[in-house]
Amino acid sequence: MIKIKNILNCIKNNKISVLEAYEKLKFLPYEDLGFAKIDHHRSIRRGFPEVIFGEGKKTEEIIEICRRMMNHNKTLLLTRTNKSIYSRLKKINKNVRFDELSGLVYLEQKRIKKRGLILILTAGTSDRKVANEAEITARVMGNRVKTIVDVGVAGVHRLLAQMKLIQKATVLIVIAGMEGALASVVSGLASKPVIAVPTSVGYGASFKGIAPLLTMLNSCSPGVCVVNIDNGFGAGYLASMINK
Repeated sequence: MIKIKNILNCIKNNKISVLEAYEKLKFLPYEDLGFAKIDHHRSIRRGFPEVIFGEGKKTEEIIEICRRMMNHNKTLLLTRTNKSIYSRLKKINKNVRFDELSGLVYLEQKRIKKRGLILILTAGTSDRKVANEAEITARVMGNRVKTIVDVGVAGVHRLLAQMKLIQKATVLIVIAGMEGALASVVSGLASKPVIAVPTSVGYGASFKGIAPLLTMLNSCSPGVCVVNIDNGFGAGYLASMINK
């Protein structure tokens, strides 16, 4: 939206011609690369640019999509990718960052100081990969974020020790594998919305995240919203929308 206003002001002040403005605006609805159609209007409609899902895409396609995206946006979020792709993107934009644990490549915008705190809680240290995806997503979207790891129900006193911070948060993301009970416990203690993220962490009968998913969906505590298994990105995105 800011870019469109700037272009219109430039026309008004005779800094650019109508033809030049047309050239700048013609790719804004979407840009057809043949193998992908980049939605440049996403940031106008949703308040944040299109996010690129890295799995299943060819390296050259990912590089070209990211290149075009960075031409139009100050932020970038590429999920489920690798260090090799990051190294190539780093040559295009030196400010690109990479989180190896979650596989996220990102360009981060300035945080908005007035927004509330997004608090991420994980049941165990094995959930850190998903937590990193949620944390970086929310941070890139301009939020204050804090992550507390390893406060699962097997030692509930570890969670209770964080009560001051839990009450301070605007929205909570609770990440757990195994049986996934942590989300219900946190919701029972907090007055803020809880976004539950089941993870594929656990032994055989957790069925790669199905068991915690069902536990979270069947939570007896109201105010729990559940995203898909290992979907830290979805949790971070939703938390940011709530935090606005």
